[in-house]
Amino acid sequence: MKPISLFLILSAFLVVLSCRKDTFINSSDARVLLSTDTLRFDTIFTTTGSVTQYIKLKNDNNQKLLVSNIKLVGGTASPFRINVDGTAGPDVKNIEMQANDSIYIFVSVSINQNARNLPFVVQDSIEIGFNGTSRFVQLESWGQNANFFRSHVITGRETWQNNLPYVIVGGLLIDKNASLTIENGCRIYMHADAPIVVDGTLTVRGSQYDSTRVYFKSDRLDEPYKTFPAGWPGIYFRAESRDNNLQYAVIQNAYQGIITDQPSVNANPKVTLNQCIIDNIYDAGILAVQSSLTANNCLITNCGKNIQLVYGGSYQFNHCTVATYSSSYLSHKDPLLTITNFIKQDNTIQTAELQAGFRNSIFWGETGFVDDEVVSSKQGTKAYAITFENCLWKVKSAPEFATVVKTISNTEPLFDSINADKHFYNFRLKDGSPAINAGVITGMPFDLDGKPRNVNLPDLGAYEKQ
Repeated sequence: MKPISLFLILSAFLVVLSCRKDTFINSSDARVLLSTDTLRFDTIFTTTGSVTQYIKLKNDNNQKLLVSNIKLVGGTASPFRINVDGTAGPDVKNIEMQANDSIYIFVSVSINQNARNLPFVVQDSIEIGFNGTSRFVQLESWGQNANFFRSHVITGRETWQNNLPYVIVGGLLIDKNASLTIENGCRIYMHADAPIVVDGTLTVRGSQYDSTRVYFKSDRLDEPYKTFPAGWPGIYFRAESRDNNLQYAVIQNAYQGIITDQPSVNANPKVTLNQCIIDNIYDAGILAVQSSLTANNCLITNCGKNIQLVYGGSYQFNHCTVATYSSSYLSHKDPLLTITNFIKQDNTIQTAELQAGFRNSIFWGETGFVDDEVVSSKQGTKAYAITFENCLWKVKSAPEFATVVKTISNTEPLFDSINADKHFYNFRLKDGSPAINAGVITGMPFDLDGKPRNVNLPDLGAYEKQ
């Protein structure tokens, strides 16, 4: 009898427990858990919208819970949008939640096209009502209006002023015989599908201060994507492009930074870079294919392959700092500088003349797998001339076929501050750096910061120790 009585008691208990799970809890003290009480979005551009984020809502009770409503307090006028497990807001009613079950509230935001020029805070909240009580989740976004272009083609002379950011989706093409001039302080934000392709002429007129440089970067400004490399394709100067001049331009987070293809159509370099920064590039910071480029006082750092000069061409680099440190973004496994006079096409080696000069420059990589940070190779008998004059580099074997004058080998340049784990890099020189006063006269009076150089004994690299 005792076993039968115990069985009946257990059965009754299970029936009661089952019935309880099928009934709704009606207490205002019901346990409702939220994954966050505040949802923040980074800078959002007019008309493009944001990424979608979510809030997880859990019924932490052993009974069902009836959520009477989940709504945006700002209603249909709110820049935010919600979706509750597939049902669009702004007000979703009578959601039944099973015991110990969860639902997701998806949130996105779009900014009014008439938003003012400067960044501003957009706020709203989500109200979650149940059993006569409410819980709230705060929503916050930094928003900003922008000049928005989709698959834009420039066919004449166009100038961009520093009034609003420029957001490019689908790409920007500067047509043959057309030109784009970008004035100081402009911010250019490129979508993942948006290269800048130049068949005409690109002129960038930045100046020395952080606020007056011209920035080219990905339009993903939300964490963690805003600092990832390969966020947009890069800037591509094609065969007929000419007289491109970039001054105080900052090119960041691209797949490739600068690509220039085929020789200049006139006596000028196809691309001239003055006081430019090319940083955090997934593949090549500069890729030149039988082309011509001059770079002065430039910083080319933390790229998969910082500089590649292939299939010949004509190049001059003065006072450049070229450096890479392995990080969680990129593994340093390729040389900083690769130079060749050939290319292989359809199993055939084609060669071209090559002239390249490097003065007062630093080539340094660490925490990677590279012994020789500068390599060169040659095929055929066409003219081939490479000169390194007053440089500092990390190499096990000097590059082949190169003339080397007063170059410091395998001596750490003593950059100011490097923390690859935190992605913090200051490539200015410390006191005691072997690069101080080690340069040859170049006639360049200012460094990358726009500060004066020691004319007679300049430092190596993009920065002059002040």
